[in-house]
Amino acid sequence: MSNLLNAALNAAERGWHVFPLRPGGKRPALHGEQACPRTGTCTTGHVKWEQRATTDPDRIRAAWSTGAFNIGLATGPSGLVVVDLDKPKTNTGADAPDGAANLTALCERAGQPVPRTRTIRTASGGAHLYFSAPAAAQLHNTAGTLAPLVDTRAWGGYVVAAGSTVNGHPYATDGPALINPLPDWLKQLLIPAHPQPPAPVPAPAPVPLRAHRYAETALQREREAVRTAGEGRRNATLLASVRAVGRFVAWGDLPRHVVETAFQAEGEAAGLTAAECRATIASALSWSIRTCRPRPAAA
Repeated sequence: MSNLLNAALNAAERGWHVFPLRPGGKRPALHGEQACPRTGTCTTGHVKWEQRATTDPDRIRAAWSTGAFNIGLATGPSGLVVVDLDKPKTNTGADAPDGAANLTALCERAGQPVPRTRTIRTASGGAHLYFSAPAAAQLHNTAGTLAPLVDTRAWGGYVVAAGSTVNGHPYATDGPALINPLPDWLKQLLIPAHPQPPAPVPAPAPVPLRAHRYAETALQREREAVRTAGEGRRNATLLASVRAVGRFVAWGDLPRHVVETAFQAEGEAAGLTAAECRATIASALSWSIRTCRPRPAAA
């Protein structure tokens, strides 16, 4: 029995839902929506990786018998919140604080101890802190909400599990394996604020249905470009694709947060770090909105 299969089964025994990632990589090995054959599990519609993640040992053995897949751990179904402490990009300077330093500074400002829990050392030298999710709140992914280079994975997210190897570097447990609950003060920072009733504003002109459909088609096309970008071209492709869609944000055809969320997911699935995706998307959208011509002039 392979080490990867053993690691996947061990995770499932803890009640963690797993699914295969590409050998040596971070991207799901399952087919995407665009390539869905609409057969088997997907007969009635495409089933995404979060729904296909499993604790069933027979399904896990069947999947890992076909290849040396890395292990994806779907955090939401597994009842986990994982705090991802990234390393800064190599071109940001040797003295730039990393995610661990930024989390420590956050704890000091809050007058709280640095939380201790099961820690997985990542392939890049960062860390994943595993916490049990609060029962009263369904948390979702965040990117930089707590601090720079400090992201979280919950519902809608996954992490590369221990036992996996990326670029020749393993993901491995670092220290005690005990998992502690997410500290309440961190939970409060991760719960979205209740929206305030907006002040009355004049209703915007409705987006023509044809324009909205064109914008949606463009978004799907550029998402696919990011998803299929080759090694060494992923960040450049993400930048170009977001710029291509940015005009629709400027024209009001697509909400900015919808575009940001879509490309953040595609960039991370392609193997870019959350911090890389966040910075590239923000830069590309700002450029597009700043340089976009009015709709009539662009026709």
